Amino acid sequence: MTARGIATHIDIAAAPALVWRVLGDWAAYPEWNPFIVGLHGRQQVGSRLVLSLHPPGRPRLTLRPRLEVWQEVDELAWQARALLPGLLDCRHGFQLEALENGGTRLHQTANLSGLLLPLLGPALLADIRQGLEMMNQALKRRAETLASAAAA
Repeated sequence: MTARGIATHIDIAAAPALVWRVLGDWAAYPEWNPFIVGLHGRQQVGSRLVLSLHPPGRPRLTLRPRLEVWQEVDELAWQARALLPGLLDCRHGFQLEALENGGTRLHQTANLSGLLLPLLGPALLADIRQGLEMMNQALKRRAETLASAAAA
C-alpha cells in the first residue's frame, strides 16, 4: 500500500495552554482557519466528527473522521477514510511541544495512505502541505494576539 507523510511545525510565542485553547475551540475555526473551515463533534476519543476542508485552489470537501487522540494541552488526532478502509485514509494530527522560553512548537502532520493515493498526484500533496502551513500561520497569529491581549 502506498503511503505519504506531510509534517510541518511552527514556533508560537504563546503558552501551550493558550495554543491548545485556540486549537480546541472548534466553533471559532471559521473566524481564523483558512484550511479547516468547519469542525464539529464531541471532543471525546471515538467520536465521529464533521470536518470541512478548503485546500488551496480546490473545492471545499466534507469528511467524517473519527477522533483518535484527545490529550489536553498535548495531542489531538483524527482518522478519515474515503468510502472503505484502505482506499484512501488520512490521519491528521497536532502535537504541542513546550519551549524553554514559555512558547510552543506546534507539530502538524497528515499521513495519507491507500490504493487511490498514487492516482491523486503530487499536486494534491502540495496543496495539503500548503493548507497545513496556512493553518499554522493563522493559528500562530490568533494565539499570539490573544497572548498579547492577556498581557496588556
